[in-house]
Amino acid sequence: MGDPSGIGPEIIIKAWLARADEGLPPFVVYADPAMLRERARLLGVELQITAVAAAGETKQVFRNALPVIAIPLVARSEPGKPNDKNAPATILAIERAVADAAQGAIRAVVTAPISKGVLYRTGFDHPGHTEFLGTLAQRHWPGRQHHAVMMLASDLLRVVPLTIHLPLAAVPGLITRHGIFETVRVTHEALRRDFGIPAPRIAVCGLNPHAGEGGTIGREDEEIIQPAIRELRHEGIEVTGPHSADTLFHAEARKNYDAAIAMYHDQALIPIKTLSFDDGVNITLGLPFVRTSPDHGTAFDIAHLSCARATSLIAALKMADAMSVRRMMAVS
Repeated sequence: MGDPSGIGPEIIIKAWLARADEGLPPFVVYADPAMLRERARLLGVELQITAVAAAGETKQVFRNALPVIAIPLVARSEPGKPNDKNAPATILAIERAVADAAQGAIRAVVTAPISKGVLYRTGFDHPGHTEFLGTLAQRHWPGRQHHAVMMLASDLLRVVPLTIHLPLAAVPGLITRHGIFETVRVTHEALRRDFGIPAPRIAVCGLNPHAGEGGTIGREDEEIIQPAIRELRHEGIEVTGPHSADTLFHAEARKNYDAAIAMYHDQALIPIKTLSFDDGVNITLGLPFVRTSPDHGTAFDIAHLSCARATSLIAALKMADAMSVRRMMAVS
């Protein structure tokens, strides 16, 4: 359900109402049923909710009612007014969904937006959703290494930030060969397994303007990024760069790669949100389960207006469906 005071509940309801028109796969919601009923009332829509004890009951319910696994809230949820008391329920919903994925009860997890500020105030110690999911993967699939990588994707672009929720001043010191190796390898494997691309092409952005301009605008591109790319090519991965980021995202350039690796958060998110603001999808690569989410936040400022679009959530549901089907086919 994400943060219950954000637009998550609204777009979940709107996605279910559009299930037939959009051809959505059956999904179950980990949320407070009373909160969803109240949000439907505020939206002025008729919503049939059926509480289910287990995810396996979803298919038989989904056509006529929204199936919900109850995650009770401590306090009443008001759209646009986040309440720290409900932070534990937000976290529990994620934990329950991942636990069900580990048991094979569901084949993908799609998360509505959370408020990291709300969670931080209640002791949440992870930089973001991506890192938290990596910790949960370690909990349920112990003994394996999980390198969680964020990808933002749409029909127009797939882009992966090497570093995510960090101050910009900290980024240069965290650009390492090891980080590039891990991120490119995880991205390469995901493009093959989850997107069905037999020979993925990956473009890597430079850190500095003009990718360092031969070392005259910073040394990281020549001393760290370029050698890492050479080594990855020796492994047989089709990877190019470092490319000047200001010329990598126009239509003609995008024809030459299947995914781009950016060095920091805004270098990745500005192009994807410019090209696909309404239908971009956030994907966590490198996990033993499929996870997607809308590529937007809680939007507390409009949560009380009933005007949120479910486009990105619908895209996230469809992408989770396609990715999980490919994984099942690969296993069989």
